[in-house]
Amino acid sequence: PGTRLIFELGTALEDEEDIDLISPVEGELVAESTGNVLLLKGEFKTKIVVECARCSKDLEQEVTFNMDDQFDVEGTPSGYGSGEFAKVAANEDFPLFQQNSLIIDDYLRQGVLLNVPAQPLCKFGWEGDCPFARELPQQEQETGHPSFQGLKGLVGREDDS
Repeated sequence: PGTRLIFELGTALEDEEDIDLISPVEGELVAESTGNVLLLKGEFKTKIVVECARCSKDLEQEVTFNMDDQFDVEGTPSGYGSGEFAKVAANEDFPLFQQNSLIIDDYLRQGVLLNVPAQPLCKFGWEGDCPFARELPQQEQETGHPSFQGLKGLVGREDDS
């Protein structure tokens, strides 16, 4: 209890199929034991390739994220002189610990996946004149729920009141 360790971490997530890394995930992880809980805090960054939500071009995107997690600990910590040791009682569907060792790649993979932008955009954004965005045929533009088509007709009308 009270032990605090600081680790410099880096991983290329080589077995990862869902994330296209340009640079390794790097950062610092602070682990602290309270006796009943293992506290993990860290700051990490990487660079990934994502697809523009508008034109589907590949984009390089820097991803920075913080991790702040707590894991229950079972047993008597060795610091109490009992000759026993405590064990991390992680109850996740996707295990992050093997015995008492954190599986770094799996832990950082979760952090990256949760921080990938939902709709990354190229420099043209939604409104800019993107040369790579495909124009939808007029018929596709008019599709949608009829209620929304009715609302579309209200755009630009002056107030009758």
